[in-house]
Amino acid sequence: MKKNIALVTGGFSGEAVISYKSAVTIDNNLDRNLFNVYKIDINPQGWFYELADGRKAEIDKNDFSLQLDDKKINFDAVFIGMHGTPGEDGKLQGYFDTLKLPYTSCDAATSAITFNKRYAVAVAGIAGIGVAKSVILIRNSFGSPDEIINTLKFPVFVKPNNGGSSIGMSKVDKSSDELGLAIEKAFKEDDQVLVEEMIKGREFTVGVFKTKENIIVLPLTEVKADADMAFFDFEAKYQGKSSETTPAIVDEVIADKIRETAKKVYTVFNCKGVVRIDFIYNEEEGRPYMLEVNTIPGQSEASIVPQQVKAMGWSLKEFYTKLVQECSSTDNKQIDKL
Repeated sequence: MKKNIALVTGGFSGEAVISYKSAVTIDNNLDRNLFNVYKIDINPQGWFYELADGRKAEIDKNDFSLQLDDKKINFDAVFIGMHGTPGEDGKLQGYFDTLKLPYTSCDAATSAITFNKRYAVAVAGIAGIGVAKSVILIRNSFGSPDEIINTLKFPVFVKPNNGGSSIGMSKVDKSSDELGLAIEKAFKEDDQVLVEEMIKGREFTVGVFKTKENIIVLPLTEVKADADMAFFDFEAKYQGKSSETTPAIVDEVIADKIRETAKKVYTVFNCKGVVRIDFIYNEEEGRPYMLEVNTIPGQSEASIVPQQVKAMGWSLKEFYTKLVQECSSTDNKQIDKL
């Protein structure tokens, strides 16, 4: 019997535009022989499923069900394809937990911690994972950029503490005026701003997921921003201003260090589903530094995780089936094998 899967997309932040792109890929590759798929758009106007004739049916938030004419649809699992709030920061996960409804992502606690970059680097640092030195700024309690100049080594990255897709992020070489403008830019996106030292090295990113209790690391991708780009920002990520090599051309000794660290990150943060972890490999120290953990990585055709899945020799249909099969409810029991 087919399972009813809710593909949740949209969101309340600027990352919604990326969510809709991811949802197209996921929708096109969920196996219709196994699943009945209902794409649910969660946006500031409401939670809706759009029928083929253009009508919109609203989700009943009491039990996350759908009434289609005289038929009530209850879902067996949720595939979360939403970047930003409320799908990546733990809010939806907490809601689904109360309903005991399985979903394909990290749980509420992990999602909230990793979405907050400061909390994430703190947890990673305590576990012995390499992270950059950083300072957190809180709106209305921040003094002067000079405080940071005396605390951190430049260049630094300035970014909203909560959020993704490099929105509101800047690189600052060393200038009080430049730093002030970068902080102001980041505060437009969040009430907290993270300023962290730049780690020199090669940038790698890798998808990691668990199936049947085995943590699997997908092929590495090396990321390089184009020469005219200061760093791997939103434009570089989504407007073709970067090069991505999958699988990365890298010495196996380096690749092994990154893979082992990726597994450790996945374990330390108690991750579930597929996550993408960004690293800088510092060749002088021979050590990978964790930049951040993306618990809802992009799934558009151009996104990195789909590239890595294909490089591993799998189809996205196979991969998404594994994610749905593996997703678990709050009592950690897998949904029925498909």
